[in-house]
Amino acid sequence: MAGRSILVRDIPPQVRDWITQECGQRSVSQQELMLHLLEQASSAPLQPDLFRNGQLPAAAAPASGMPFGFIDLFAGIGGLRLGLQRVGGRCLFSSEWDRYCKKTYKTWFGEEPAGDITKILAADIPDHDLLAAGFPCQPFSIAGVSKKNSLGLAHGFKDATQGNLFFNLASVIQIKRPPAILLENVKNLQSHDQGRTWNVIRSTLEDLEYRIFTRVIDAAAWVPQHRERIFIVGFDRRIFGDNPPFEFPAKPDGEPPKLKSILEPDPDPKYTLSAHLWEYLQEYAERHKEKGNGFGFGFGNPDGVTRTLSARYYKDGSEILIARGRGRPRRLTPCECARLMGFPDSLPIVVSDTQAYKQFGNAVVPGVVTAVASQIVRVLEWHLVETRGGCLVKAPSHNKSKERTESARVLVSV
Repeated sequence: MAGRSILVRDIPPQVRDWITQECGQRSVSQQELMLHLLEQASSAPLQPDLFRNGQLPAAAAPASGMPFGFIDLFAGIGGLRLGLQRVGGRCLFSSEWDRYCKKTYKTWFGEEPAGDITKILAADIPDHDLLAAGFPCQPFSIAGVSKKNSLGLAHGFKDATQGNLFFNLASVIQIKRPPAILLENVKNLQSHDQGRTWNVIRSTLEDLEYRIFTRVIDAAAWVPQHRERIFIVGFDRRIFGDNPPFEFPAKPDGEPPKLKSILEPDPDPKYTLSAHLWEYLQEYAERHKEKGNGFGFGFGNPDGVTRTLSARYYKDGSEILIARGRGRPRRLTPCECARLMGFPDSLPIVVSDTQAYKQFGNAVVPGVVTAVASQIVRVLEWHLVETRGGCLVKAPSHNKSKERTESARVLVSV
C-alpha cells in the first residue's frame, strides 16, 4: 500500500483482459470498477480455505513492499538479490561468471545465473523495472590498484579484462532502459585515478538520461562490521523527471549489533591459527611497526565491530582475529563470516572454506540493500500513484517512437 492506495501487480492476462472489458461495458474507470468490486467483496464471507489458522498460505504471502521485477548482474552469491526480494522484488534474470558463486547462487535461489555478461545479448535480457549490479570492483579498489601497479599492469578503464565491464553494463542500461538502477562498488571508486574513473561512470549514466544519486554507506549500523561501500541509484529522467523524491535511508533505530552476537559458542579447533602462522603474523607486524607502517593483524572486539572482511581472508584471517584467552587466536568460521555480512543461517554453505571466505569477502550486505531499495520503492510508488495513474510505463526507445510500452507486469492502482 502507498498512503491510501493499493498497488496490485503481476495480474494474470485473463484477469487484466476481463478488467478492461468490464470497464468498457460499464463505462467506468479502473479505479471505479475496483472500488465497487472491493466494496462487494468486503461484505461477503471469505472462502474457508483461503486462510489457514488466520494466515495466508506460504505461496500467497505478500512481500514487504510493492512488487517489481529486477535483474541481478555480476550477481556474486546474491546479496543484492536477497536485499531486493525483501522489499517485493522478483528476479527475472541473473548473470555471474564465477563457477563457485554460481553453485552457491543456485543452491540459495534455485536457479543458475547466466554466465559471462560480455557474451550475453542485451536483447535477450527480459524487460525489468530495476537493474541491480555489483560490477567488478578490483580495478577501482585500493587493494586492486596497488596490486596492479606492483605488477606493472593497467587498471581502471585501461584494464581490458575488468574495467571495461562497466561499459557492458552501460550497454544493457541503454538498450533495456530500466526505470531505475541500483549499483554497488567500493568506496574508493570516486577517488580512483584522481576522480577520472568516477567522472566517466557518472557522465556515462547521465548521458543515458538518468538522474544519479550516490552515497557511501557504512554497514556497521546493520552488521557488526565496518564496511563502507558506494551505492549508486539512478532514475530514468524520461519517466521520473529531473527531481524524483529519492533520499538515502537513515540508519536503523536501536543499538548496532555487536561482534559477539554472531560468534559460534564452540567453533571447530581447525580455525585456530597454527603456531607457525601465529609466529609469522607477529613478526610481520613487528617489522612493519618499526617502519612506521600500520600493516599487521587485528583482533575483533566482541563488544564492538570488526574491520572490513575482505576476499583475502582465506589466506590467514589476519584482519579479523578472535582472541582465545592465553591460547593462539582463531579466525572467523565461514558461518560467522556469513553472519558478519548479514546472511541468515538458513542459507547453507556449499563450497569449500576457501571459496566461502572469498564469496563473503566480495559480497554486499543484504540489510543495507534492503534499506536503499525501500527508498527506491517509495519513488516507484510515488510515480505510480501520483504521476502515471497506476501504470509504470517505460520511456520511448531511441527511435523516438511516440508510443509508450507498458512494463512487463501490469499494475492497477486503487
